[in-house]
Amino acid sequence: MSVETNNSVLVVDDEPAIRMALKANFQRDGWNVETAAGASEALSKFKIKNYPLVVSDVRMPDGDGFDLMQSVRSSSPTTAVILLTAFGSVPEAVQAMRGGACDYLTKPVSFEQLQSVIGRVMERTQQIQAESEKTDVQSAMIGRSQILLRAIDRARHAARTNADVLIQAESGTGKELLASFIHENSVRCNKPFIAVNCAALPDHLLESELFGHTRGAFTGATAPKPGKFELAEGGTLLLDEIGDMPMQLQPKLLRALQERKIEKLGAVQCTQVDIRVIATTNLSLQQMVAEGKFRADLYYRLNVIPLTLPPLRDRKEDIPVLVDFFTRQFAKSAGVSAPRVHPDFVEGLQKHHWPGNVRELANFMRRLVALSDSKEIGTECLSSELSPPPNRPASAMVQQSASRVGTSIREVERHLLEKTLEVTGGNRTHAAEMLGVSLRTIRNKIREYGLPPRRYA
Repeated sequence: MSVETNNSVLVVDDEPAIRMALKANFQRDGWNVETAAGASEALSKFKIKNYPLVVSDVRMPDGDGFDLMQSVRSSSPTTAVILLTAFGSVPEAVQAMRGGACDYLTKPVSFEQLQSVIGRVMERTQQIQAESEKTDVQSAMIGRSQILLRAIDRARHAARTNADVLIQAESGTGKELLASFIHENSVRCNKPFIAVNCAALPDHLLESELFGHTRGAFTGATAPKPGKFELAEGGTLLLDEIGDMPMQLQPKLLRALQERKIEKLGAVQCTQVDIRVIATTNLSLQQMVAEGKFRADLYYRLNVIPLTLPPLRDRKEDIPVLVDFFTRQFAKSAGVSAPRVHPDFVEGLQKHHWPGNVRELANFMRRLVALSDSKEIGTECLSSELSPPPNRPASAMVQQSASRVGTSIREVERHLLEKTLEVTGGNRTHAAEMLGVSLRTIRNKIREYGLPPRRYA
């Protein structure tokens, strides 16, 4: 199941007119919208990918919104669910809220009213996620290797300052968690920690997401919207995957960082902000500057305090500690006793390359704990569950792709992309690392060559 970006919504209603009206309003407000004509279709869509927001009718021919809500929340606890019904009553409202709905509205509902409710429930969801991430921050910092301890100590020193921070490290090492660690150990810890993924949003939405817009700033801007800079007032703004920020937006970001003033889309005056900025990337910004793909002045402005996190392959002595932590954590979440982990199993894990770093190890252990039907995790799980070590380099695949004389460059590139995604299990981030390109490039190439987008997460 792939996770959609924060502006995705699934609208569920058996009445086509209501479904289409909600879709049109959401799209004008900048949302990525998908619709379902009933509960069964909605659940089928959820098996393919996840949505941070679901707006659903309560009474539908093939099931009710309460059952749909329970199924959604059981598979995705962080999804916000808003139920709509033409048969509003106090008992139904109580049932909805007890069942896990974030809010409950009675039809007819104006979109302005729905917008207001969405703003509240999404803010509440972000707060819950932030609270849960505090424990994850501690888990990301688990280890006894000197290389990790030095990185944590440097981050702790950075937290005492008000300077901007640039974290450059491989995917899966815990960059965002380290940013949270810095925020939690700073004087801004009681203020907001706001994160925005610069690679997840289309170019035309990213500027509005960062700086906000006024009413009427562009077609569909029916109400003013604060940007992430404003929402992070007094706290910390995390610019995740900063290397994927489009070049045309970088000068405006540079000005905001230098002057701590932002200019909303459609505004005539600037707004002063008091924030600390932490940027993260899995790319080499120095190399991108040399290649003309990233502004040098922005790089120097971000790189006040440079930090890095070691890949898991460079701190394999931490694997036993992490395995023990993840086993206990996931067993507790599942409400089962933690299985015993055989020492030979841990030794086998230490021989793995871990291209996905701590994230890959965490997901691997989560899968084993969930699927384990015994009291011990042994070496048999290494061959049956663990992904193979890194495949041959991309150059070897290129050579194979171009083995037929007369093969076009476009065909070679398409074949290479397919093979790399196949090697990485469809993981776009890992594919981007193997091919030495940005995540945005991978996404664009998947669209360009007509590869099935849902297959590659």
